[in-house]
Amino acid sequence: MLRNLRWSRPTIVLAVLALVALISVVCFMTLGARGSWDFIIPFRGRKLLGLVLVAYAIAISTVLFQTVTNNRILTPSIMGFDALYILVQTAIVFFLGPQMLSLMNPYAQFGMEVVLMIGFSWLLFQWLFLSEGRSLHLLVLVGIVFGIFFRSLSNFMQRLLDPNAFQVLQDSFFASFSTIDTTLLGVALGVVVVVTLVLWRMGHTFDVLSLGRDTAINLGVEYKRSVVIILVMVSILVSVSTALVGPITFFGLLVASLAHGLVGTSKHKYILPAAALLGVIALVGGQTVFERVFEFDTALSIIVEFLGGLVFIILILRGAAR
Repeated sequence: MLRNLRWSRPTIVLAVLALVALISVVCFMTLGARGSWDFIIPFRGRKLLGLVLVAYAIAISTVLFQTVTNNRILTPSIMGFDALYILVQTAIVFFLGPQMLSLMNPYAQFGMEVVLMIGFSWLLFQWLFLSEGRSLHLLVLVGIVFGIFFRSLSNFMQRLLDPNAFQVLQDSFFASFSTIDTTLLGVALGVVVVVTLVLWRMGHTFDVLSLGRDTAINLGVEYKRSVVIILVMVSILVSVSTALVGPITFFGLLVASLAHGLVGTSKHKYILPAAALLGVIALVGGQTVFERVFEFDTALSIIVEFLGGLVFIILILRGAAR
């Protein structure tokens, strides 16, 4: 009977990734643990939940963004989300003072950042994608231009800041996986669950959309409606991950590219879970190695962004853009 049991390559890859992710989670929770488990489990558990949420949000949003844009070197950050996040942080320090970053209610700050990012993306979609004669490529190009504009405006305000205020602000420019605000986990988890349910209901359209606009329309998919819903869900996931840990540019590209390479198929029922599992392995496993094994204080985000940047360069050189 076992001889007749044949697992396909994607199934084997998913099984192996799930096993490695489970080992990473167990090591994160138990390695180097000293003291009472009544304290260790909730303390490390909250941090683990934050890492899993960020990995899931970035992986799913990147894969779906590449699906609707039909380009595997693009990430949602290309739309200017990271630049908008830095602009919001800079504006808070510039107009209200550096102490407001620590005194502001975390729920209010989280909600403001999420609403601003979703509002920005919705305005872009409404203006450039829903209007007649406009296209998704124009939407992406204008997103790049807005990203440059936000960065330029942030740099201008930063040059006018007091050096001490700029030093306080500088910490928010880089993603930090070791200082996740656990008070926001409940809200972030609820948002991610709702987004996942919405995406689950329209999962049957992902493979068709990846074939291109004309093919998707010919096969009966409501192209604009489906793409707008996916882009709004992508913007929400990016907003949640950015508000939790800060801006991350190349991490999504890294896990999405690895998922495509390992699974060997473009079917989203394999690519999406593979990317999410790779994200969990990279963040949870990487954080475990850095904190528990080597006892390094170096930010994991620097290593992740470096590797993601290398993948980006390799993809460009290999002409992977479709």
